[in-house]
Amino acid sequence: MLRLQNFHGAELAPHLDALGELRIAVFREYHYLYVGTLEHEREYLRTYLQSSGSLVVLVFDDDRVVGATTCLPMLDEGPEFQAAFVQAGYDLSTICYFGESILLPAYRGKGIGKEFFVRREAHVRTLGMKLSTFCAVDRPSGHALRPEGYRELDDFWRSQRYVRHPELQATFVWKEIGEKVESPKTLTFWVKESV
Repeated sequence: MLRLQNFHGAELAPHLDALGELRIAVFREYHYLYVGTLEHEREYLRTYLQSSGSLVVLVFDDDRVVGATTCLPMLDEGPEFQAAFVQAGYDLSTICYFGESILLPAYRGKGIGKEFFVRREAHVRTLGMKLSTFCAVDRPSGHALRPEGYRELDDFWRSQRYVRHPELQATFVWKEIGEKVESPKTLTFWVKESV
């Protein structure tokens, strides 16, 4: 039976490796094509353990973690996440950054993605913040590894009232399928004003 459970800060610790393994599995798929390690995941996810304002929602099928979504105050994120907003003159204290929303393939299309937004946006209101944002990797439509029938998530994000901001971009470095070494990738932010 599926259940969703909220975790804040250090409460996530017992599930850190399960979340890291889930990220590696899901982000290996197209759009991200990420080749990751559990060691790197532990380092990245430590931010959520240390932030008193973080929220991680895990989806369990019995005791197995099959999905997750994350968010935390932008002030608790690294400078590579913050830079575009600083340069554009935003007040970082008013922004909540949404990390990943990931599900194993068998659990997609069941409304969990919408519930992820509901829970994260409720958290934004609890924190008293004005904006929520996330970023997505930019890929050309004719990318060689794009699966046939792949559906972009842009329409879903617009249905949740997020607006793509091409002037707000970040560059992150990771190794992807087919690469011998890490390379920079451009990601564009989507933003929504809290209501």
